[in-house]
Amino acid sequence: MSKVFVIHENSIWVEPLRTAFAELKTPYEEWFLDQGVLNLRAPPPEGVFYNRMSASSHTRDHRYAAEYTGAVLAWLERHGRTIVNDSRALRLEISKVAQYEALAAFGIRTPDTIAVVGKDNIAEAAKELGYPLILKHNRGGKGLGVRLFLSSAALDEHLTSPEFEDPVDGITLVQRYIQAPEPFITRLEFIGGRFVYAVRVDTSQGFELCPADACQVDAVAIGSAACPAVAPSEKFRIVEGYENPLIPTYEKFLAANGIGIAGIEVIADQDGRIYTYDVNTNTNYNPDAEARAGLFGMLTIAKHLDHLLKETRTARAA
Repeated sequence: MSKVFVIHENSIWVEPLRTAFAELKTPYEEWFLDQGVLNLRAPPPEGVFYNRMSASSHTRDHRYAAEYTGAVLAWLERHGRTIVNDSRALRLEISKVAQYEALAAFGIRTPDTIAVVGKDNIAEAAKELGYPLILKHNRGGKGLGVRLFLSSAALDEHLTSPEFEDPVDGITLVQRYIQAPEPFITRLEFIGGRFVYAVRVDTSQGFELCPADACQVDAVAIGSAACPAVAPSEKFRIVEGYENPLIPTYEKFLAANGIGIAGIEVIADQDGRIYTYDVNTNTNYNPDAEARAGLFGMLTIAKHLDHLLKETRTARAA
């Protein structure tokens, strides 16, 4: 019997989806892609494949999980399987450079960015861009590695300190800092390629913005001041009646890049200009914010996948 296959490398993040599948009685199976063997001579099983591989997988000691997932997706695509967040989506998940170039193709504004390979080249790139600026990893996730610098002296001190982190793919992004009039960003959630809701995220305590409970616990463990668990109770708040003229463009962008489920993070500067700075194809949701609003992302995802599964069964029976 065909089923939904969930591709991931973090079991905790899948717990809400398991609950939703149980409620809908949707048959599913999890593929934990950290290590394994992929037999390219055999066809994949029938079903719907939901790719939740994360750019931050290497931070959980799953160094080659994304690369392994890329191989599995190529195999699935060759056999014509139905995939939610395909290999094009994975490419954008693990490379912000790829994200920004794909967004630019749709006329979507991103912060001015210079990609740098080699720590010795960062200072020169920063001089060209100007201050204030932030450093971030091209392949990061959860805001890991993000640092704000107001001067060249502060940057030079960081680059020679043990605090500097080498990106896993060797690419550091030097990016113009967008000064918002208030300390928050907005994350737009899309399921089935369509806008579902927007959540306002308080950034006053830092850059780790993942809304999942698991991220909150992890941040406490490492003593992060940015942890949502110790932040104000309104750190995550779903915005009622949210409007953004870019939503139709975002939906076209997602469709063109094989992305069915994603969170897109945006920030507005003091003049009201909107900048899109991150696309998360492994999206998570904040349960407290959803409970207050009566909206449930994982249940909506489960319903979407269940619908796709029924469609594939009908197509095979025809």
